[in-house]
Amino acid sequence: MGLKENIKLVRAIIPPLKESFHKGQAGRVAVFGGCEDYTGAPFFSCLASMIVGADMGHIVCAKDASTSIKAYSPDVMVHPYLQESTSAAPGVTAKDLLPRATSILDRVHVIVVGPGMGRDKLMIETVTGVIEAAKQKNLHIVIDADGLFLVQNNPDIIKGYRRAVLTPNVVEFKRLQDSVGLKPQGEGDVTKLSQAFGGVTILQKGQVDRISNGSETLVSDIQGGLKRVGGQGDTLSGSLATFLAWKKAYQDNLWEHSEELAEDKLMTIAAYGASSITRKTSRLAYEAKGRAMLTSDLSKHLGDAYVELYDNDSKL
Repeated sequence: MGLKENIKLVRAIIPPLKESFHKGQAGRVAVFGGCEDYTGAPFFSCLASMIVGADMGHIVCAKDASTSIKAYSPDVMVHPYLQESTSAAPGVTAKDLLPRATSILDRVHVIVVGPGMGRDKLMIETVTGVIEAAKQKNLHIVIDADGLFLVQNNPDIIKGYRRAVLTPNVVEFKRLQDSVGLKPQGEGDVTKLSQAFGGVTILQKGQVDRISNGSETLVSDIQGGLKRVGGQGDTLSGSLATFLAWKKAYQDNLWEHSEELAEDKLMTIAAYGASSITRKTSRLAYEAKGRAMLTSDLSKHLGDAYVELYDNDSKL
């Protein structure tokens, strides 16, 4: 299928804006990440989810990161429920932290794991427990950045969980291949990696983005910007969380619709929607700022990208 056909399918899962809806029905997202060294990534991910259209955004971060993140914006809710080994009290374990860290799961539709998480042992162990708890609740999970480091060292944590999407860049993709014993061969690699992970959806970022659930592969090739900023992946992960929340709302029949798309198709379409809007956002920000483009400029252009792709046929 081409761009217009794929965009039409994405539009099918976007909830209308109706007076009868109440707060939270159009998406509740929690980003697990943010440590002493990296505070921007979880913020940009969570902010993107809300700009695209989620009603509520939470960040569950290390205590050392919480004050900085709270200062960025009052639009996001920040929960300092994680701890790093360097600042945790002696003897504190992941088991001690999990009850509070997982308490947010009953309040959200989707979690994003990894932005700014770092690789601290206590953080990794705690978030591993969060993933297990999220799976028990059948939540959708987006895994990016240091969350992919967690997965490459423990592939079984996500194998076969088909409500998860992994979003590797070229380096992370190769490491995931290594973790399941695959050798690079070419364009079909994304399909084989998805199959090796038991049908988990893979969104392989690159010059074009390739999305596969192991049986179907989509190519997202909307022109992006030429300036690559570090937070573009965070913008993607947050946007994807919102599209997955909308996928759930579609399946829950939050609004009347005639189409009934299959689960696997919905996963790839949600990923395509997020990829397309991120690439379009990057292009708009680059056209406005050129080499001076920053991650914050992506946030400023997300709304315009949404309108061009999903509210305006003449722009396609």
